Amino acid sequence: MSPLSPYLNVDPMYLVQDTDEFILPTGANKTRGRFELAFFTIGGCCISGAAFGALNGLKLGFKETQNMPWSKPKNVQILNMVTRQGALWANTLGSLALLYSAFGVIVEKTRGAEDDLNTIAAGTMTGMLYKSTGGLRGVARGGLAGLALASTFALYNNWEHIKGSSSQVSL
Repeated sequence: MSPLSPYLNVDPMYLVQDTDEFILPTGANKTRGRFELAFFTIGGCCISGAAFGALNGLKLGFKETQNMPWSKPKNVQILNMVTRQGALWANTLGSLALLYSAFGVIVEKTRGAEDDLNTIAAGTMTGMLYKSTGGLRGVARGGLAGLALASTFALYNNWEHIKGSSSQVSL
């Protein structure tokens, strides 16, 4: 085999990766834990919130400036709405993801188990804390919303397992 470049004396066979080359501590599993996934969750929610907010701001900007002629002030007003809404939604979803991830890690470390009960508890506590400024009714509504969303997410994640176990029971 010839090297990649006449200036590099490297055999290309050394660059082929056909196996995992991660160094894991002894006894560690190859899946990511809740703490490692928290960073992806928070970042993904911030970016998703910014994208949704930007589209929402664009829609609102066009709606508010529909009677204005196309000019620089109209462009500036639309850009201001896009920026304002993008930042608002990114902050909101990022805050929710941070609370959810923190509660999820705390519940997992407290219970010592990784299961869907942690997800449901974290979602419920996130909703309760996020709406805690609204009094007891706000806490109850936020908790119910968090419970519903987290339960739906847990059900969606286990749908194949639930479907598979129900078909085995019916046989």
